[in-house]
Amino acid sequence: MSNIPSELKFATSHEWVSVDSDGIATVGISDHAQGLLGDMVFVELPDVDDEISAGDDVAVAESVKAASDIYAPVSGTVVEINEELEDAPELLNSDAFGEGWLFKVKLDDAGELENLLDAEGYKNSIDED
Repeated sequence: MSNIPSELKFATSHEWVSVDSDGIATVGISDHAQGLLGDMVFVELPDVDDEISAGDDVAVAESVKAASDIYAPVSGTVVEINEELEDAPELLNSDAFGEGWLFKVKLDDAGELENLLDAEGYKNSIDED
């Protein structure tokens, strides 16, 4: 069973979101998603200052099995990217909810978080896959 931290919010497309007190959302892909994709070999991230909208495809994770689009779970401005992934895409596999984060976004509308699943809802959605 995949590890699903209870403090995170999840999109049905397997992205997770953690929001700090400054309204900055950290985005990554779930442990379940990295497990389905397999060994990561390349990650293409958005650029800092990119304006993104919830549902947009904003990044690509490429594994030995396939390339998969990563969708923005929230709208806002990209304020930071995880540059470590450039040289170590395997961080998505080894620490999907920690060092394997993808990018950070200054939220346009914190209300969008209500559209995401909690850990239990996400667990139920992947149990149905």
